[in-house]
Amino acid sequence: MKKLLLLNGPNINVLGMREKDVYGEFSLKDIENELKELLNDYYYELDCFQSNHEGDLIDCLHKANGKYEGIIFNPAAYTHTSIALHDAIKAIKTPVIEVHISNIYNREEFRRTSMLAPACIGQISGMGINSYRLAALAFIHDTK
Repeated sequence: MKKLLLLNGPNINVLGMREKDVYGEFSLKDIENELKELLNDYYYELDCFQSNHEGDLIDCLHKANGKYEGIIFNPAAYTHTSIALHDAIKAIKTPVIEVHISNIYNREEFRRTSMLAPACIGQISGMGINSYRLAALAFIHDTK
């Protein structure tokens, strides 16, 4: 069975509690459950990992190399600061799609630059929970 990895960065574990006007009322568990249900229809499995620590995310990317059809990655605030995550994505062969719940280009100036986008095969931003669904579907339909 084919597999995807859902990787989430800092503060995604408190979705549904923080800035509901920006991030909505759904939780990380809601995202995971919805993606698992969607992927099940396509005979894909989903592994999930979330960390508030940059090094843990880097380690996860390294370990994921070659094990997945793709990685759906919401790096959260590390999007705008992490050259280390950029380099980790470049170091692996497994393709990564960067996702964001909010439209990072319609927010504060400092959020409008992604350090990771140039290392990813694509970016989906501003579609709420659908950002994750669209990334999953992109992998499913690209690898058939």
